Amino acid sequence: MLKHKAYQFRIYPTTEQEILIAKTIGCSRFVFNHFLSKWEETYKVTGKGLSYGSCSKEIPLLKQQFDWLKEVDSTSVQNSVKHLVEAYDRFFKKQNERPRFKSKRNPVQSYTTNVQGKCQLPEVSIVGNKLKLPKLKWVRFANSRRVEGRILNATIRRNASGKYFVSLCVEQEIDELPKTGSTIGVDVGLRRFAVLSDGTEHLDDHDFRTLEKRLAREQRKLSRRRLIALGKNIKLSEAKNYQKQKRKVARIHEKIANKRTDFLHKVSTEIVKNHDVIGIETLQVKDMQQDRRLSRAISAAGWSEFFRMLAYKADWYGKTVVKVGRTFASSQLCSGCGHRHKDVKHLALREWTCPGCGTHHDRDINAGMNLKLEAERILASSTVGTTGLAWPGSGR
Repeated sequence: MLKHKAYQFRIYPTTEQEILIAKTIGCSRFVFNHFLSKWEETYKVTGKGLSYGSCSKEIPLLKQQFDWLKEVDSTSVQNSVKHLVEAYDRFFKKQNERPRFKSKRNPVQSYTTNVQGKCQLPEVSIVGNKLKLPKLKWVRFANSRRVEGRILNATIRRNASGKYFVSLCVEQEIDELPKTGSTIGVDVGLRRFAVLSDGTEHLDDHDFRTLEKRLAREQRKLSRRRLIALGKNIKLSEAKNYQKQKRKVARIHEKIANKRTDFLHKVSTEIVKNHDVIGIETLQVKDMQQDRRLSRAISAAGWSEFFRMLAYKADWYGKTVVKVGRTFASSQLCSGCGHRHKDVKHLALREWTCPGCGTHHDRDINAGMNLKLEAERILASSTVGTTGLAWPGSGR
C-alpha cells in the first residue's frame, strides 16, 4: 500500500546557499504573517475567513509590490499560504490552538518546497552525496540511507545550533509485517517509561539525567553572559561570548532531543513488530502538567510523541492501535476479577493485593493487562463507545 514516509538528512550548504535559504525563510514567514493579518481582519468584518484560492491569487500582486519575493522559490511562498489554511482548518476542528504570527527569533526556522510535474528529471533529485533543490541547485548532504519512492516535497530547516537539515516526504510502497497473533497493553509512566502487559519493561536512558545536569550548568553561564552584555550596553546579537554560549546550550538541547527521539523510535518499532493489536491509554498531558512537582518530568517523558509513533507505524505495517477512553481506570481495576481498588490512585502505591480475589499486582503490569483486555473488548464489539475507540494510525 502506498504510504507517505519522511527521510531526514543533514545538508551542508555553501555560504551563497545559506544566504538564499535565509531569504526564502524570511519571505515564507512574511507571506504567512501577511495573510494571517488579513485573515483576522476579514473574519472580524464578515465572520468568515479566507480560502487558499483567494490568498494564492494575491501572491502575484504581492510580488509586484515587493520585488524581493521574486528572488526565492515560488512554491515555498505558496506552501506558507497552504500551511496557514491548514492551521485554521485544524483550529476550527478544535485540533490545535489559533494560528500565531511567525517570529524571526524562533530558534527553528524552515520552509517547504514542492516537486512539480512528473518529468524524468524532477526538481528534487539525488546523485551521490548531492541533493538538487529548487533555486539552491545542488547541495551536499549526508546520504546515510537510500530514499525509495516518489519525492513529493522537501522541507529545509535551520535549527538553533546553526545546522541545516532537509526532510523529504516520499510516497512509497510499504509492505505489511507478518502477523504475530499477539495483543498487548502498554502502560506509560515516569519511573518506568513503558511497561507491557506481558511484563516487558522499557526503562528510560540514564544519559538524559547527565545531560540535563550539564544543560543546567551551561544555562547558568548563558544567564551570566547575558547580564554582562546588558551591563556593557551591548546588543545580545552583537555579544560574541553570549552568542557562543547560546549555540553551546542549543547543541545540548539538540543532543537531548536526538537521544529521546532515538529511544522512542526503538521502543515503538519493537512493539509494533512483535504485536498485532496494541492497547494504549488516553492521557490528558496538559492537565497532568498542572502538578508542579511532576510537570517537568511529564513534559520530558515524550508520551504524546511515543503514541504518535505507535499510531503511524501501526498504520504502515498493518497493525492496530486501540486507544482506550480516558475514563477507563486501568490502574485501579483488578485484571483478574474486575474489582476497583480506589487506593491505587496514589502514585506511591506500586504493588497491591486485590481484596476481591487476593491476587497480588504490580501496578504497571496490571494496568497494561487491563488496557489489553479493554482493547480486545473494543475490537470484539466493533463499535465506538464512550469507554474507548479503535484508533488506526496515520502515517506522514
